[in-house]
Amino acid sequence: MTYREEIALPIRVSRQVASASGPTSLAALRDAVCRGREPPPAQVVARLQSYRWFIVGTVCVGSAMSWVDSSVTQMLLPHLEVEFGARLSTVSWVAVAYLLALAAFLPIFGRLADMVGRKLLYTGGFLLFTVGSALCGLAENLPVLIGFRVIQGIGASLLSANSVAIVVAAAGLARRGRALGILSAAQAVGFSAGPAIGGLVLEALDWQWVFWINVPAGLAGILLGWFVLPPTKGLPADSRFDWQGAVLIAPALTALIAVVNEGYAWGATSAAFVGCALAAPILLMLFVRSEQRAQDPLIELALFRKRAFAAGNIAGFMCPAALFGLLFLMPFVLVRAYGDSTFAAGLRLTVIPVMMGAVSPLAGALYDRLGARLLTMSGMLVCVAALALLFAVLDGAPASLPAVTLALALFGLGQGLFLPPNNSAIMGAAPAPLIGEAGGLINLVRCCGISVGVAAASALLAWRLAVLTGSGHSTLHAGPQQLLSASCDVIVLLAAFAAIGAAMSFARSRSRQPGGPHAGALAASRRNVCCSPLSSTAATRSRFWRMARTAMAAAHIEHGETRQ
Repeated sequence: MTYREEIALPIRVSRQVASASGPTSLAALRDAVCRGREPPPAQVVARLQSYRWFIVGTVCVGSAMSWVDSSVTQMLLPHLEVEFGARLSTVSWVAVAYLLALAAFLPIFGRLADMVGRKLLYTGGFLLFTVGSALCGLAENLPVLIGFRVIQGIGASLLSANSVAIVVAAAGLARRGRALGILSAAQAVGFSAGPAIGGLVLEALDWQWVFWINVPAGLAGILLGWFVLPPTKGLPADSRFDWQGAVLIAPALTALIAVVNEGYAWGATSAAFVGCALAAPILLMLFVRSEQRAQDPLIELALFRKRAFAAGNIAGFMCPAALFGLLFLMPFVLVRAYGDSTFAAGLRLTVIPVMMGAVSPLAGALYDRLGARLLTMSGMLVCVAALALLFAVLDGAPASLPAVTLALALFGLGQGLFLPPNNSAIMGAAPAPLIGEAGGLINLVRCCGISVGVAAASALLAWRLAVLTGSGHSTLHAGPQQLLSASCDVIVLLAAFAAIGAAMSFARSRSRQPGGPHAGALAASRRNVCCSPLSSTAATRSRFWRMARTAMAAAHIEHGETRQ
């Protein structure tokens, strides 16, 4: 159910009545824990004229925190390789496990939010993310750290599955574009600051502080969520949860990523590799069949019948695969081959998200005039050109570092040029009743692409180092030139990802300009979905009889806000 329906259709009776007690009372805490009742916000905040922006700010804290964690961990991996003397394939799971948990639970929590409410799930996400961060800093070995990263990823999934829906409901239609722009800015700041923060912390403190720095922000987020966020209104009384799909999606994705990430370490004839290689397609097919038969599926697979939607999502898979594959690779190259400090390497990598943040608003504005096809294809081709330049100048000499930085900046420019038009085109290709599911799929595909990109870069780097040095289990046994040679092979793979993204962008049908009575508002909102962890909020489930009522309610809302 969409938030527009929650506002416009008060006739629906929620099964979950908000607690009558204020958020400071023990009764409100008891009702939340025992009965799942969401407390009202603190009246001192709710009475403020700018209350809606306090809600947006609360969501921005969680979004920025999750993006900092996603990018800061990339700087940690070379250090963990030394700290634990671990294999490269094992170290990469510190990043992959988090992303995999985030992707697997997004559709689950998005659907649950439609059924039980968003405030408690979002605040619970802060709590789980904070606990996971604290536990990661206490981990004594790598397997335990990877397990705690899964807890952290589940918490981040709770935040991501609800963030955009909460912001849209708070801002209203007239302010939706500005609110989503603020949310995107918070994510860009977190993504940009992550590598530099990670490098600085690793230079000044122990590696555990990379995770412990999340704890104060997480505690602040828990308090903000409890005292600021409003209870969810108008929850449907006829929702059903797709338990079969929920049980299948996590092992299916895990088996697929394990095949990519551990293929070299296990060997093609090992029982583990063969088992995962067989399990992955079987589980994926079972998941697809389950979703096709489910009355209320976690993922609406019918959306992929539209060529523009399918092509956009394939391109949207390849784009973050190339991005995070590069973010995985470059800390090893800069620290091991160029001799950069961790802080200097982090600052150098910051140029990628900075360029993305600078170019994304322009790309969003150009989408309204040019459509998606030209912009998305151009963005991916710029990424291919940037990776070709990086391939050419990567020689380990300090004199080549300016050219390396230039290549990274061009890569960020291409990513920023691609992301907003692609996400906007995907949302535009989805039917109106399925906008929520389209947003959730964008986020799910993005997380899967990130996981595959990191796993593929790790596996190829390990294999090429084994060919060159006789030991591909870590980068510590390789000389600078051997590491650079293996890294160039990984860059070729990442360029192939970007080239596939360009081909799929070209294959999409020509974009039509947004039209209709709500074109302006839609365009404003679409310009701000560049890096947003879009909510997997499910759209209306009984589509035929609810579609007309939704359209009527939307018209009444827009008419009322326009008059105001």
